[in-house]
Amino acid sequence: MATMDDIARQLGVTKGTVSKALSGAADVSETTRKAVLETAVELGYSRISRAGEKKQLCVFVENMAYQQPEDFGWELITGFRKMAEPADYSVEVVPLDVPMQKAARYDEYMLRNNYTGAFFLGIPLSDPWMQDFKTCRTPTVLYDNWIKSNPSVTHVGINNDEGMELIVSRLKELGHRRIGYLGGALGAFVYQERYKAFFHAIRQNQLEDDRALTGVSYYTSECLERHLPRLLKHGCTAIICSHDLLAHSVMVHCGELGLNIPRDLSIVGFDDIPLCRYTTPPLSSVRQDRSNLGKSAFFALSSQLNQVPISSLQLHAELIQRGSMGPAPAGRPADAT
Repeated sequence: MATMDDIARQLGVTKGTVSKALSGAADVSETTRKAVLETAVELGYSRISRAGEKKQLCVFVENMAYQQPEDFGWELITGFRKMAEPADYSVEVVPLDVPMQKAARYDEYMLRNNYTGAFFLGIPLSDPWMQDFKTCRTPTVLYDNWIKSNPSVTHVGINNDEGMELIVSRLKELGHRRIGYLGGALGAFVYQERYKAFFHAIRQNQLEDDRALTGVSYYTSECLERHLPRLLKHGCTAIICSHDLLAHSVMVHCGELGLNIPRDLSIVGFDDIPLCRYTTPPLSSVRQDRSNLGKSAFFALSSQLNQVPISSLQLHAELIQRGSMGPAPAGRPADAT
C-alpha cells in the first residue's frame, strides 16, 4: 500500500507538503493539492494507512428520502450508525448529485474529505461515480447496486430471487396461473434483478413466462395506462410490482376501473414500506429489513477495512401477506387464456 513518502517522491515535494495537501491545510495551493490527490489515487494510497487519524465514514444518499423515521432511507442509515458509532467511527450523511460527482473523481473526493469508506443509497447506474467504482480503491458498499470484479466494492440487499419465488409460489397455491409483472425501468440494477427474478420464479413454478405479461417504464402513468390494460386483457389474475408505490398506484387505478382487490385481482409489492399497512386493502409485499441491511453494510465495510473483500451480502426475503392477495377469481379460471 502506497505511503505519503511514495507520493512525495513521485511529485518531488516534501512529505509535509503531502500531509498538508491531504488534510486540506490552507497554506497549500489548489494546484499542489490537486496534484497530490491525483497521485495518491494513482498510487493506491488509502486513508486506512494513516495511523492516528479519526476514522470517518460517509453515507451518500441520492433519490431516496431519509430524514424522517417513516422515510425509506431512515432505517438503513440508522442501522449503519448503530454498528459504526460504537466501533469508534464517525458517520456523516451527504446528499449526492451529478454535479458533485463531475467535480471530482470518487477516490479523490474521499481523500480530500478524509473519509475512510462509504455506504451508497439510491445512486443510479447512469451516475459518473458508477464508472469510478469499477477501479476505485476506497472501501465502498452499494445498496442494491453491484460492481463486477472490484474487491473494494460490496453489494448489500435482500435476495430478490428468494423474494420473487415466495410471491409466485404463494400465488400459485392460491390458484393463480397467469401472473403479470409491472416494474420500474431497467435503468436501475435492483429493477433488473427483480425483472429477471420474476421470470426465474415463473419457470420454477412451471407457469407461463410470456413477456406479454410484463411491462416496465420510468413512468407510473405508462404502467397504468398502457401496460396494466394489456395484462388484464391477457387474463392476469395477479400482478407483482417491482416496488410498493407502483403497487399502490395499480390498486387505486384498478379501483377506478371497478375492480375489487383481491376478489378480481391480487396485487403484491416489494420493499414493505410503512404505507403498505394503511392502503385499502392493506398491501402484500416482500419485506426488506432495512435496519439489518444498514448493519450489514457496516459489516461489509469493516470487513474490507480488515482486508476481507466481500462481493455481495444478501439478507433473506420475507413475504408479508395482507389483504391485497387472495384466491384466483372463481369467475375467471386459473388457467384462462
